[in-house]
Amino acid sequence: MLSLLHIENIALIESADIRFEAGFNVLTGETGAGKSIVIDSIGAVLGERTSRDLIRTGEKSALVTALFQNLPNLPWFQENGVGPDENGELVISRKIQGDGKNLCRVGGVPCTVLQLKALGAQLIDIHGQHDGQQLLDETCHLGYLDSFGGLEEVREAYREEYDRLDHIRRQIASLQMDEAEKARRIDTLQFQIAELERANLQPGEEEELEERKGILRSADQLMDAVGSAYYAVFGTDSQSGAASLLAEAESALSRVAALSGELSQLSSAVSELRYTTEDVAERLRDVRESLDFSPQELDAVESRLDHLHRLKKKYGGSVSEMLEYLARCQNELDQIEMADDSLAKLKQQRKEQLAKTRAQGEALSQKRRQAAETLKARIEEELRQLDMPKVRFEVAFSPKPGKLGLDETGMDEVSFLMSANVGETLKPIAKVASGGELSRIMLALKNVLAENDSIQTLIFDEVDTGVSGRAAAKVAEKMSRLSRTCQVLCVTHLAQIAAMADSHYSVHKEERSGRTYTQVEDLDRQGRKEELARLTGGSGFHNGHFRIYEYFMEGHDKPFWRGQRSFCRRQRAIRQK
Repeated sequence: MLSLLHIENIALIESADIRFEAGFNVLTGETGAGKSIVIDSIGAVLGERTSRDLIRTGEKSALVTALFQNLPNLPWFQENGVGPDENGELVISRKIQGDGKNLCRVGGVPCTVLQLKALGAQLIDIHGQHDGQQLLDETCHLGYLDSFGGLEEVREAYREEYDRLDHIRRQIASLQMDEAEKARRIDTLQFQIAELERANLQPGEEEELEERKGILRSADQLMDAVGSAYYAVFGTDSQSGAASLLAEAESALSRVAALSGELSQLSSAVSELRYTTEDVAERLRDVRESLDFSPQELDAVESRLDHLHRLKKKYGGSVSEMLEYLARCQNELDQIEMADDSLAKLKQQRKEQLAKTRAQGEALSQKRRQAAETLKARIEEELRQLDMPKVRFEVAFSPKPGKLGLDETGMDEVSFLMSANVGETLKPIAKVASGGELSRIMLALKNVLAENDSIQTLIFDEVDTGVSGRAAAKVAEKMSRLSRTCQVLCVTHLAQIAAMADSHYSVHKEERSGRTYTQVEDLDRQGRKEELARLTGGSGFHNGHFRIYEYFMEGHDKPFWRGQRSFCRRQRAIRQK
């Protein structure tokens, strides 16, 4: 669970340390006080998208650090080789800099924002105040159903079969063309193949030609250099070269080499130099004799390079790329010429693969229908507990449109239907649900999905929008019960919900030295009373009403409205006396 949240320079929060407890935690405060800043900070440390605008005005960076305790062995830990320490604690931090860069760490180990987001999805589920709109989008309903039924493996098995079918379909489409188009394509391919084959392309040819062109353009300079080097080494009729001078040195030393070991070594060294020099002289002579340049050869080389350049503009950036293009053209031509045979084989493969895909799709559909029955019963039970006893909920199935009746998600179109009142027909949620009903349906769905989820912390950001009175009390009771199995954090404006919390935090703004600061305060019992009074009616709130909320603050299991009715009866009796 999330134990500690440290925030620095996020929006109006200069510095804050919030210690969350197990169970039910609530944050309350005036509109604009900064409650959503706390939720945004949690989202930031979990890898959600952030902006430089999140950094407090005048600061260069912002920092969010979160401490988690008692975490299970999540798949992310195994995949990335990072996990909680020996005490079962894990520290996650994210530094947001003014230049847009992010520094993320998990357990002290640097990681990317994408890695952080993947971990965050396994740690905390954040349900924002606008998430209920997803219920109005029927494209999301299938995902909810699959998540509830734990159908990821079955869906992936279907997807593999569908991808094979789709690959075959694309191959067929590429071969299917009318005769005129087919003839035009054949003519184009034959022309391109013939042009490339006539060019007689050779790997590495262009590099060799460029080297030869450089030599030919420097022919005179090259011949002068080689000739000078040869005469310096071999000598001329009038002047001795290095080879002849070394021969004289060798002859002189050989006469005295026997007098000492050092002279013998020097004689041997000079002999080696003479042999080497003579070898160099012979090679220089061979090079000089082979230098045969002509203007015609230079013209031919430049002409060939120009031809290759024109071909590169049409078929590739290098000789190797042109050869690859030639191979592709030959392969395509073969396929077109053999299209009839290939099409027949592919159509048979498509028939067989379609049967496999349909079988896998029907298995997926059957499991979805089983999950739908269970989901219907669970949602209706949750809604009854949320003061919606007359609501009927249904998961409607319809076939996929199109000739095949399937796509990458399966064979089913799924939509959630409901009837809020007795005698009314089932209709799409978007047409019958009010704002308050939508919030409760989303809460019910989240509660149901959480049963099959390993996530230990749920965050609800003003999900009570549009809910009041008796319904609000039911929502409070539902969240309280949910907090017995996982940690719950809730941002709310309703006293009924805040009164049921195990821990209560007040978010408020202050002005100091011309700046605005958001503060987060962990309320004690008296502070909770005052905050509940503010939520209910402000300073004019009758003191007797504290007794209602004290009832819940003491942790009674009795439903809220039963306790309130008893309190009201006692108040009426007092007034009658």
